Amino acid sequence: MQTDKVVDHIVNWLKDYATKANMNGFVIGISGGIDSAVTSALCAKTGMRTLCLEMPIHQPKNQVTRAQKHIQYLKEHFANVSNLEVNLTPVFDNFQEAVPKAETSDNLALSLANTRARLRMTTLYYFAGMHAYLVAGTGNKVEDFGVGFFTKYGDGGVDLSPIADLMKSEVYQIAEYLQLSTEIINAEPTDGLFDDSPSDEEQIGASYDELEWAMLEAGKGKTVDDFSGRQKEVFKIYQSRHRANLHKINPIPVCQIPVHLKN
Repeated sequence: MQTDKVVDHIVNWLKDYATKANMNGFVIGISGGIDSAVTSALCAKTGMRTLCLEMPIHQPKNQVTRAQKHIQYLKEHFANVSNLEVNLTPVFDNFQEAVPKAETSDNLALSLANTRARLRMTTLYYFAGMHAYLVAGTGNKVEDFGVGFFTKYGDGGVDLSPIADLMKSEVYQIAEYLQLSTEIINAEPTDGLFDDSPSDEEQIGASYDELEWAMLEAGKGKTVDDFSGRQKEVFKIYQSRHRANLHKINPIPVCQIPVHLKN
């Protein structure tokens, strides 16, 4: 990958889109992970106003620390970057008290995890609306179009997606090119939506390198019968996730009414 040219392309695309939309800049949720770090750095490089939001909800201290260090780095290098912390823990706790509990603990945990992501999305759009900013998505290609590892109308609810055509490995290349924190680059990916903070690999059952491989092989028309051992297992995981999450990956279905029924 021609990393320098890819970075310039994304930065120019962001600036052109925002300018044509008559918007003032971007707002991004900063998690302490590599995707939000790369996305915020690319937005900052546009020279347009870039608001970095921390939105902790019972967040582990190491994630908060990484996020704060990254924001400080951006502010030291880009005069157009500002930041705010919005503690959503009380909002989340009040929400839990207001709604009935799910029948099973698994359903409850997943529902509450997605609620965290949707509370953050609502917060991002609050600030976007106040300042005429665009909400910049932080999903990469494997997450957004491979296994659908995001929350519908949560971190999937954005105005534009700067890195969604980049594989996870390519996001790492850009992070290194931009000289982002090695602490962030080396951090184990996690969505930060559960109290015990499991890694993405623990939740999915495969690493991003494995999923990237499977996504490329599926694009070549390969099937599970073409593999054995761990490769077969990973390919099954990829296929299962992809099929189950097509409702998130594909556009929202619209019921088309036959013309003769409208006349």
